[in-house]
Amino acid sequence: MAARCLGRGVVRLLGGLRGVGARDLAAPRLWGSASVPAAPAGSYRERLALAASEPAAFWGPLARDVLVWDTPFHTVSDCDFRSGRIGWFLGGQLNVSVNCLDQHVRKSPESVALIWEQDEPGTEVRITYRELLETTCRLANTLKRHGVHRGDRVAIYMPVSPLAVAAMLACARIGAIHTVVFAGFSAGSLAGRINDAKCKVVITFNQGLRGGRVVELKKIVDEAIKLCPTVQHVLVAHRTDNKVHMGDLDIPLEQFVFDYWPGDVFGCVADIGWITGHSYVVYGPLCNGATSVLFESTPVYPNAGRYWEMVQRLKINQFYGAPTAFRLLLKFEDSWVKKYDRSSLRTLGSVGEPINQEAWKWLHRVVGDSRCTLVDTWWQTETGGICISPRPSEEGAEILPCMAMRPLFGIVPVLMDEKGNVLKGGDVSGALCLSQAWPGMARTIFGDHQRFMDAYFEAYPGYYFTGDGAYRTEDGYYQITGRMDDVINISGHRLGTAEIEDAMADHPAVPETAVIGYPHDIKGEAAFAFIVLKDDAGDADVVVKELRSAVASKIAKYAVPDQVLVVKRLPKTRSGKVMRRLLRKIVTGRAQDLGDTTTLEDPTVITEILSAYQEYKDKRGAAQ
Repeated sequence: MAARCLGRGVVRLLGGLRGVGARDLAAPRLWGSASVPAAPAGSYRERLALAASEPAAFWGPLARDVLVWDTPFHTVSDCDFRSGRIGWFLGGQLNVSVNCLDQHVRKSPESVALIWEQDEPGTEVRITYRELLETTCRLANTLKRHGVHRGDRVAIYMPVSPLAVAAMLACARIGAIHTVVFAGFSAGSLAGRINDAKCKVVITFNQGLRGGRVVELKKIVDEAIKLCPTVQHVLVAHRTDNKVHMGDLDIPLEQFVFDYWPGDVFGCVADIGWITGHSYVVYGPLCNGATSVLFESTPVYPNAGRYWEMVQRLKINQFYGAPTAFRLLLKFEDSWVKKYDRSSLRTLGSVGEPINQEAWKWLHRVVGDSRCTLVDTWWQTETGGICISPRPSEEGAEILPCMAMRPLFGIVPVLMDEKGNVLKGGDVSGALCLSQAWPGMARTIFGDHQRFMDAYFEAYPGYYFTGDGAYRTEDGYYQITGRMDDVINISGHRLGTAEIEDAMADHPAVPETAVIGYPHDIKGEAAFAFIVLKDDAGDADVVVKELRSAVASKIAKYAVPDQVLVVKRLPKTRSGKVMRRLLRKIVTGRAQDLGDTTTLEDPTVITEILSAYQEYKDKRGAAQ
């Protein structure tokens, strides 16, 4: 039978399974009990102090009682930031797939694990823990049958969907390593990530749907794997009924059917291609037996009420999203929010970048009716989970707008000055570092541990450097002030400026480029590109158009610089390093406070750039 599209009923899984089910993967031997989580006794402050002073006494009992272990650990931690040694729960063995699925299937198999909010509103699909376990096991067996073993890498290039979750859990189940690539990346960006990990298999859909548009995922994969010699198979599921080209490496995945059951609801609208989706759509909620929402669409499709219609229909209790989306939505009338019943909401969360005052107040007052707890969370891909957040806290403790505020258990932040000294007390700003390890943190960079050491432990020996700056109030609360390196956060997507520069530098008419981030009302940050053209470059407007197209095709559309300024030369030190901080000050209106410019090779370059920038602004203003 021809495969029906996923939108008609349920996830399409698995081609060639022929009756292979959950029974074919032996259940791991279980140790411990996850039925009664044992939180350390004491108040919030007492538990915070215990986690900081005696990590083993805090994390050991939690790990033993909350997680399901195959083999118990003998040592809670062995960590030393100076040498980059990060070890937790030594001797222990567990499987995150078992913790996410098996333990809940034994207790309550028909509880809803996932609610898939498809692109078209009103077409949600509910998947139980039992069904998700069966799907995961079937896909795990499919991967094993096609040569995927423990330690092999699998690229998952799929939009938010139950099958994408099953693919992540299937890899974890058999010991394979998954790299989930955001389904908005171009073929070149996908190929780079596949090659970095030396992936053996790619899992994708024939097409994706987002905001009413069709995304040609399989075509992008076909283009990418031309540059990927390690790929042996491409597993292709169907999101639509449309046929796509199937080559020698391609293996079709056929239908599998789920029932629908209601359950409690946790609504994180992040894409699973990002760490937020990993931790707070898949692994976190499922390990805790929650019902997690998979959001396939956009916040304004088919209209600006999409999120809140979904909250009403699915009765979502916690809603976790990005400031970029909230800033976009507050541009619309409040009626798009208030026309829907949001009484099920108890907690609102912000993630991905610092949230501004206007968006925070709108989210709290309009969306939450001034009754919901609103938490502005700070964390990173490298930290694995939230590190600083207003909750948990003492009962009734205050929450201040736009501030992450309090470190979570086991997180010990410090602020450092430019000379590497620890800043004491309140009302101070500095580089945000963490002074001790915690169980969820990254331990290395795959295939390049020295890069891990250089990036996180070289700047401040003995401390983990987050790359962010922060301000600590007199009350000891933390406010994140932004990135301290050349990384831009565009609509919640962290992107190195070098990646954009490299995409433009391939143009034959462009010998030099410099990209900086600047504040943007909707995106949080946007990219501003300074380019130097060759004398024979021709029409500058044509070149700029070609550069925008190059960035879109090599990286993604969201990475395209919002503004591009042609200059004669860039501000460089005598050693040839571009002083991007000066460009950033010019763009953000702080040219009168450039700071130390003594290292510039030729200080007159600043006057040239200021003149070009003013002319550029005048031209843009006249055109509007």
